[in-house]
Amino acid sequence: MRAVRGPAGAHVLDIGCGTGYHLPRFAREAERVTGVEPHAELAAVARARAAAAGLANVEVRTGVAQNLPVPDARIDLAHARWAYFFGPGCEPGLAELRRVMRRGGVAFVIDNDATRSTFGGWFRRFLPRYDPEAVERFWARQGFARTPLTMRWRFERRADFEAVVRIEFDRALAEEIIAEHPGLEVDYAVNLWWREY
Repeated sequence: MRAVRGPAGAHVLDIGCGTGYHLPRFAREAERVTGVEPHAELAAVARARAAAAGLANVEVRTGVAQNLPVPDARIDLAHARWAYFFGPGCEPGLAELRRVMRRGGVAFVIDNDATRSTFGGWFRRFLPRYDPEAVERFWARQGFARTPLTMRWRFERRADFEAVVRIEFDRALAEEIIAEHPGLEVDYAVNLWWREY
């Protein structure tokens, strides 16, 4: 992301900020950070995280991507990581991005790349009707560029790996994956979609 547009001096919008994990990192350089989270309980945790870290430039609001609680043309950098923007069907949220982004601002969407990696294979097994090519065509039509990235899960304990797999997948598939996959690492492909406004 930083190679395209970093947070320095920006008003950053973290859409689907969850418990606020990324807010402190953005707050170190950004002028202002707004987290938006649809689940009130998670938004409360994000607020508490920001307060505990003394992040005076962070505000967390309860809201949804398709009705962002942000005024027009205020955002320099928008970030959505595995939140709402999964391809076809997210057009209302994209319309909201167009509304809140400043000219020259950049929106980043991070999502799974189901075409490669061990995790991508598991993802295709979990959602066999998922069409990654259709998703790529969708983002291209919306004016987003794609940067494919590969990351890794690394666990210190096998129990942690198993717990995460059980969170990500239904019970039957999780147990199959746990039985098939030895070790403590998983290669995980993602797409970084981005667009300048």
